[in-house]
Amino acid sequence: MRVYLARPYIGNEEFEAVKRVLESKFLTEGEVTREFERRFAEYCDAKHGIATTSCSTALELALRTVGVKPGDEVIVPDFTYPVTASVVALVGAKPVLVDVDLNSYNVTAERIEEAITDRTKAVMPVSLFGNPLEKDVYKIGEEYGIYVIEDAACSAGSTIDGKKVGSFADMTCFSFHPRKIITTGEGGMITTNNDEFAEKARSLKRFGIKNVNGQIRFAEFGTNYKMSDILSAIGLAQLKKIEEIVKIRSEKAKIYAELLEDIEGIRPPEVKPNVRHNFQSYVCYVEKEGMRDKIRQELSKMGVETQIGTYCLHLEPAFKKVKKVGSLENSEKLFHNALTLPLHHELTLEQQERICKVIGDLLGG
Repeated sequence: MRVYLARPYIGNEEFEAVKRVLESKFLTEGEVTREFERRFAEYCDAKHGIATTSCSTALELALRTVGVKPGDEVIVPDFTYPVTASVVALVGAKPVLVDVDLNSYNVTAERIEEAITDRTKAVMPVSLFGNPLEKDVYKIGEEYGIYVIEDAACSAGSTIDGKKVGSFADMTCFSFHPRKIITTGEGGMITTNNDEFAEKARSLKRFGIKNVNGQIRFAEFGTNYKMSDILSAIGLAQLKKIEEIVKIRSEKAKIYAELLEDIEGIRPPEVKPNVRHNFQSYVCYVEKEGMRDKIRQELSKMGVETQIGTYCLHLEPAFKKVKKVGSLENSEKLFHNALTLPLHHELTLEQQERICKVIGDLLGG
């Protein structure tokens, strides 16, 4: 029997929600999307939600909203999905790659500070795999006069000291891809507590439209990153389940941790006492060099899907000439040795035990 890496938690509620929108004959962005924006922002303890077509377009909108322009520098972790840095280049600015922590997989305040120059306009930290950032990362913005735009693609439902991710940064961007905690198929969301940023982001994603004295005016160069009511209906149904989804994933993550703790050569993901890790992905670090891919190959033979952690940007062709600060050695180690195991509501205890036995056998006990 195949063991999937991820499975969206979809039920009849999503089908009925989509049906209601289809029957309404209003399919583009409308009241359903506005309700999804309101409810998601409320869930994140944020003032505003701005729905988009993806987290990638949300990040691009956020950069444009805070005024990032050609010549500016934006600090980005080297260990992340490439689009985090790509959107910086797409708005004409220069991404600056920095290393991450080997235990949390996240960028730290110390690494960011080493890269700040008089050209730095923003930092774009990633709360990777649903593991929240250190609080010191958010303080950097105020200390250095730069913007903090969090790539929280994976982090819906994660918390720091009981407060949701989505309420800390100047702008926070989420993904609703099927591998994420909740899904709309494709889609994204920006949350912010800044009224001016929210107004500008809403205008930019709707062709640059502003209402001036009751008239529609195209105030600046905009685009179309609107989320349809069809996708938002799915999002609203999913949002009702988010706490249940995080609970299930946390319980299964705890089982993995218990099964892996006696196996030498593999380190489960770090979870600090003051945070709730939502375990969007269960990513371990294989300490024995060269064994990560052997484990993946063996599990694949058994029908078990796995994945690497994510990418080391400076090793990818598109980023060869991008500015780098520091050795980036942790990013390289994680790229070669991080292992993502299956984690979702359909995963059984027997499957987890079987997966961990294979890992134990290959690592020697």
